[in-house]
Amino acid sequence: MNTIRLCLGCGAKNRVPQDKAHLRSKCGKCGASLMGAPIANQVNALGDSEFAERIQQSTIPVLVDFYSPTCGPCQMLAPVLDSLAARFAGRLIFYKVNTTIHQANAARLGIQGVPTLIFFRQGHEADRLVGAMPEADLARRIAAFLG
Repeated sequence: MNTIRLCLGCGAKNRVPQDKAHLRSKCGKCGASLMGAPIANQVNALGDSEFAERIQQSTIPVLVDFYSPTCGPCQMLAPVLDSLAARFAGRLIFYKVNTTIHQANAARLGIQGVPTLIFFRQGHEADRLVGAMPEADLARRIAAFLG
């Protein structure tokens, strides 16, 4: 089975066999390292230390879910985001930030309630949603954001 990793340098999808995921793989298109590159079809965990780098360097749009593990609406939204990550794989990178542990960027971005979803394009905030919503509504919002 393969994992699809998105190159942070050029946005290309790269298949990495799971039995070789521990090796230092490189992007087949531009040669950039895929170490720490996000997995295309899932929601990737993101901490304060790598937040700015991942958002700024992404060549494709990013959606970040700021959540708390004890929040009921956040727990309801998690499987919706997993489904949408698979659906929009390669067109949008999905990250999640646990605001209980990683508070610096949540504070810097003025997160006052969870779940808060922030869309980033070219390193800048482009849209923000607060609260959980049905999958179909969120899918429409993502499709509109992607154009």
